[in-house]
Amino acid sequence: MPKTAIILGASGATGSELLQLLLADARYSTIKLFNRSLIGIANPKIQEHIINLLELDKYADQFTADEVFCCIGTTKAKTPDKDAYYKIDFGIPATAAKLAKANGITTFIVVSAVGANSKSGIFYNRTKGQMEEAVLAQNIARTHILEPSLIVAQRKDNRILEKLFINLWKLVDPLLYGSAGKYKSVTAHNIAKAMLWLANNTFSDVIVKSDTISRIAC
Repeated sequence: MPKTAIILGASGATGSELLQLLLADARYSTIKLFNRSLIGIANPKIQEHIINLLELDKYADQFTADEVFCCIGTTKAKTPDKDAYYKIDFGIPATAAKLAKANGITTFIVVSAVGANSKSGIFYNRTKGQMEEAVLAQNIARTHILEPSLIVAQRKDNRILEKLFINLWKLVDPLLYGSAGKYKSVTAHNIAKAMLWLANNTFSDVIVKSDTISRIAC
């Protein structure tokens, strides 16, 4: 039977890649997008819900599907206020997981980040770690948390420093193997492919690191 998927963050680098994969995948008949603005793609599979994502809990009746893909995330540059940042990077995924559990959705796949640790002294890592704990606390049957390192993507905004860092990281990547493999860079396209693969295959790891993301995306 064709499936229904929810994407949170479909306008971002990873979410937009995932949307294209789902549109091309015959296993999915309906793709629900919860966004703050229209995605700008006309396709009969797409159902758009234009909402304030910080009030996601108000839309529980519409939050029904077979799978949830959460690609939500902001940056310090876009959201310098820590309270606002926390509401996005922790609040939205945590609320989505609660709604998924309440509505009987059995697959929840979310993008986090390498270094996520709820006890970290670094705000970004601590926020991601607390988000992971909140998601896992829902005990959704098929939960996978992807922890990419540096994400390589074609972005709409011009991030000069990020582009320089990506070019430098290409020199480092070949030196990262074994336990250091989790720090390998990974493309947004491969993150999206891995998310789709995890939703449709049995995989024992709940936490999926960068090198594993790239491996299962191939």
